Amino acid sequence: MTVRVAVTGATGRMGEEVLAAASDRDDIDVAFAVSRSAGDEIEGVLVEDAADLPDLLAAHDPDVLVDFTGPASCVEYAAACAESGVAFVSGTTGLSDGGFDALRDAADEVPVLYASNFSRGIAALRRAVREAVPALDGYDIELTETHHNAKRDAPSGTALTLLEDIDDVRGDSPRVHGREGEAPRTEDEIGVHARRAGDIAGEHEVLLAGNHESLSLTHRAGSRGVFAAGALDAAAWLSGRDAGWYDFTEVLE
Repeated sequence: MTVRVAVTGATGRMGEEVLAAASDRDDIDVAFAVSRSAGDEIEGVLVEDAADLPDLLAAHDPDVLVDFTGPASCVEYAAACAESGVAFVSGTTGLSDGGFDALRDAADEVPVLYASNFSRGIAALRRAVREAVPALDGYDIELTETHHNAKRDAPSGTALTLLEDIDDVRGDSPRVHGREGEAPRTEDEIGVHARRAGDIAGEHEVLLAGNHESLSLTHRAGSRGVFAAGALDAAAWLSGRDAGWYDFTEVLE
């Protein structure tokens, strides 16, 4: 069955990737696309004004909306979907606690699936981290993430998710963001480092070191298309489900 998808942020890096990925799939049909910068045509889809989203949702009645925008826009679009009865998939990062609360409010009305990363490789990395950390009890942990020079939020949403995974299995640990000057390491801290350079799609490394050995768990995304494909997989899976909060791991399982 073909799933009709609306795409927000269509002229952004990820929006363009989602439209490109959708054009190659038989199970996805783009109902419409919007952006704050309307008027362009991408992959044969006219990009309309995001300010008209509520009217477009009513007129086109898509099954799912896929969102990669900014925190404020994400919350706005989730509310519009809740009002229109349209399922909502988002990979927007940088959300505050209030932003997540707003998405969970939308999940009372429609199915909502949020993920900081839609890569299958990252899902495997998360599983590996959750197994390695308790197996190497007491080892020092450092997390490094690298992204393109236009990424605004730091650390990345994926890095924050990995830190939550570590805390879940080891207990909450203080986080030290970078080091400068005299900065000796405390026993249970987690060092967090964010790098921004070039057009790197995304790299994440979790380093565990102790007992005269080290273990490095690393994921590198060669293209943003990886994330777009995962988001469309999530959209196809979410379509037709009951209202509620869903996770990308459920799609993979």
